[in-house]
Amino acid sequence: MKLTVKCFATLMPLTPPGGSLEFHGTDVRDLLLRLAIPESEAKIIFVNGIGVEKDALLHDGDRVGIFPPVGGG
Repeated sequence: MKLTVKCFATLMPLTPPGGSLEFHGTDVRDLLLRLAIPESEAKIIFVNGIGVEKDALLHDGDRVGIFPPVGGG
């Protein structure tokens, strides 16, 4: 399946070239593994604009956004 993936903030360098990825896994956790993003570094995940958990299933054409933990004050 083909996904559009965008990583934000400190994870931005892990965004696939061109933002597209041919993916053969089943869920967000598999995607994190493929992108070499530790689960602890993926705090907020959106699929098609909706917040999801790491066990959310992915489908062809999905748009995925991955955000690291946010700090500040």
